[in-house]
Amino acid sequence: MKIPVLLRPVALGAHVAGIVLSSAAVGLGLWQLNTWEDRRDDASTERIERSAEPLVDVIGPDQPFQKDQVARSVTAQGEWLTDRTVYVPDRDRDGVEGHWVITMFAVDGSESAIPVVRGWIEEIDPRPVAPTGQASLAGWLQPPEGKAGMPDDDPTDDVIPQVRMADLVQHVDRDLYGGYLLLDHDIQDVDASTSNGGVESLESVDLTQVPEVSATTGWRNFLYAMEWWIFAGFALFIWLRWCRDEVLRVREEEAAQYAPAEPTAEPVEAVDERREDTHAATDA
Repeated sequence: MKIPVLLRPVALGAHVAGIVLSSAAVGLGLWQLNTWEDRRDDASTERIERSAEPLVDVIGPDQPFQKDQVARSVTAQGEWLTDRTVYVPDRDRDGVEGHWVITMFAVDGSESAIPVVRGWIEEIDPRPVAPTGQASLAGWLQPPEGKAGMPDDDPTDDVIPQVRMADLVQHVDRDLYGGYLLLDHDIQDVDASTSNGGVESLESVDLTQVPEVSATTGWRNFLYAMEWWIFAGFALFIWLRWCRDEVLRVREEEAAQYAPAEPTAEPVEAVDERREDTHAATDA
């Protein structure tokens, strides 16, 4: 019994690959679209007043920052990376230009760290003392900055132009979360179980002093959904194109196999000899 070309083992493997890739891409696109819709629905929710949630439950180390995570109140347990402190200049506080002090914090339960804005200081010389050891922190999540035209002219020093992951990652030897934590200086008066150390000699930075979040933050998920669906369409196109080419190839092979044989052309030498014999007979 002859097996149809699209049911052969090789073709079945191609069908499985095409279905799996296309379905996965469509599913991921729907997931991103639902995330985008959730961001729009939650846009009017006052996230600051929510009760604090563990950082590991709000965002994962490898996840992009979502709009509904802006200003979320979170807690985190881990260890200060004392020698991983950087400073961001040109930060206004009550009309005075100063620096944000940021120290990396290794989060328990992951191999990643999150940048923590410990506070504001007018002058960074001498450098303020950085915290050490284990700590339990509380504060507000913020997305990274990314203003154009602000390159880090000297990546080897501890001053960076903005809170951008591309700049921060050069100052730490591990992965970073997709956002940063704005430390709440008043948390010790609210929750005795959480101690935000490392704020001595630093002024607090509140949410009113944080640059506005880009309006496109929530649209990233929508664009991700479009990208996944484009990939799904491409995988589907390749799969169908391969099926068509296989069918045409087999048809051509079968047509060539069963086509009637063409008459064999007579050798030129035989034709010439026959002509010579004909002329000789005519002359005789």
